[in-house]
Amino acid sequence: MNTQTKNAARDDRMISDTGRFKAVSTIVLALFTVMALLPILLIVIASFTDETTLLRDGYSFVPKLVSADAYVYMLQQGATILRAYGISVLVTLVGTVVSVLITTMIAYPMSRKNFRYRNVLSFFVFFTMLFNGGVVPSYMMWSQIFHIKNTIWALIIPNYLCGAFNIFLVRNYYANSIPDALIESAQIDGASELTIFFKIIFPLAVPTVATISLFTALTYWNDWVNALYYIQKPQYYGIQNLLIRIMNNIQYLKSGAASVAVGTGAVSLPSNAVRMAMAVIGILPIVMIYPFVQKYFVKGVVVGAVKG
Repeated sequence: MNTQTKNAARDDRMISDTGRFKAVSTIVLALFTVMALLPILLIVIASFTDETTLLRDGYSFVPKLVSADAYVYMLQQGATILRAYGISVLVTLVGTVVSVLITTMIAYPMSRKNFRYRNVLSFFVFFTMLFNGGVVPSYMMWSQIFHIKNTIWALIIPNYLCGAFNIFLVRNYYANSIPDALIESAQIDGASELTIFFKIIFPLAVPTVATISLFTALTYWNDWVNALYYIQKPQYYGIQNLLIRIMNNIQYLKSGAASVAVGTGAVSLPSNAVRMAMAVIGILPIVMIYPFVQKYFVKGVVVGAVKG
């Protein structure tokens, strides 16, 4: 009876300690969440703050004067912004799909222990993580040999189409999560390597595929370097490059005149507020998409990051 009482008391203490740990963890995580969300909230509020108030009082969560001048100015660029959004969406979708397909297909033979050249292939992939030809040789290759300058392919192919980090992430996921017996069983049934990959391996790799898709989509959406190097025609500008161009135009207008007409009446050009509005427009699609892939994110990173 004494022993049972002690065991019961010990169990109660363990339950109590677990409860306290969960409570403290929840509070700490809630604080970190608030700290992460506050800057985004400040950006949104600043985009609706009057330009004069921003210059006089700085950024505040409770602005003295609210204004939508920044979004009015952005709406005046409506057709151009919609076209740039279309370019960014197209580049992100095509680039992500092609990149994920190439990445997963390269990772598959690297994960197979019976593939004779898996170590050689791994070395070449790893080598690209350490060394590259540099900006000038890359520019000369893509513009003078492949002739993709001022085409939509200049926004898709250079720099981001295939990344060594993602390849190793997927390779480790294959090696650690998909049993060899499953592949051997399919081979016994007469399945080809392509059939095994598309009907067995790829469907089982949904967590890591969703993870690298998110990484790749974020990279393509936020990219402005490729357009800076290879695009001179404004019709191929994505949203990031267009927003940079709008910001440069505002600075030019401000240097030439103290004020311009926005909506009705002459007011100061809302350069700071426009900068915040551009940030909101730039991150909005990613904020909307992220919740749908978040459930795969942690599992894909944790399993894929384990050394195979």
